[in-house]
Amino acid sequence: MFSIGEFSKVTGLTVKTLRFYQEQGLLKPTCVEEATGYRYYDANLIERARVLVKLRELEFSLTEIAAIMHDCEDDVDILTHLQRRRDAVEASLAHSKQLRGALTEIIATTLDRRQMYEKSVDAIQEKVIEPMLIAGIRMKGSYSDCGKAFARIGRRFGRHICGTPLLLCYDDEYRDEDADFEACMPVRKGGSVDGISVRELVGGRTVSLIHHGPYDDCGRSYEKLFAFMKRQNYMPASPCREIYLKGPGMIFKGNPKKYVTEIQVPIKLNVD
Repeated sequence: MFSIGEFSKVTGLTVKTLRFYQEQGLLKPTCVEEATGYRYYDANLIERARVLVKLRELEFSLTEIAAIMHDCEDDVDILTHLQRRRDAVEASLAHSKQLRGALTEIIATTLDRRQMYEKSVDAIQEKVIEPMLIAGIRMKGSYSDCGKAFARIGRRFGRHICGTPLLLCYDDEYRDEDADFEACMPVRKGGSVDGISVRELVGGRTVSLIHHGPYDDCGRSYEKLFAFMKRQNYMPASPCREIYLKGPGMIFKGNPKKYVTEIQVPIKLNVD
């Protein structure tokens, strides 16, 4: 029989740890003297202690170790638990690899967008927009639905189209699925037909900025425009315009990083 101090030296476990494992029911001493409370360990507990140490090194929880100690009688039984641990580690590695890839992509995308954002730091302009004849389809829904409307206008007016597509945004806030907008194309002539309104779009003073990059990152450019307008004591008027100078084609979407959009916000002086 070994005293707790001797057993500690043999197993490499501190006395404090041995007492803790006793409390957890993982490694109970062979006997405890009633008078002194001294703990003694039989030699056959040495291997159990070493197995316990190894399982902790393999990051098994105390609950898992307790189950292993209860269920396993030999190395073959423990092998099953080790195989499960190995499989769990492999799954964790695969997940970590996927997470690393996702984080790398997010970091790269964020840096690209920051560079594109900084590229247009001095691009804000004040300009007067002339009236123009447009063919438009006003609708409510997701902004991504505008592509179908542009295609419909293109099929109907064809050779009479004389400019790039633009979107009139009537909401004074961002909306996800119930946005109020109008997909428009400048036209030389024509009349309203098949739900397509042909009319003159009024001109006026605007604050303009060229946005480089994906449409879902336009918020950065709107932020810069609104900050500029506040400094100039301007109030935004509706509708603001998004003019798609370079974007997806009818068949190929192209690279969103290379999209170019002019954002125009009509302005009025703040009289307050």
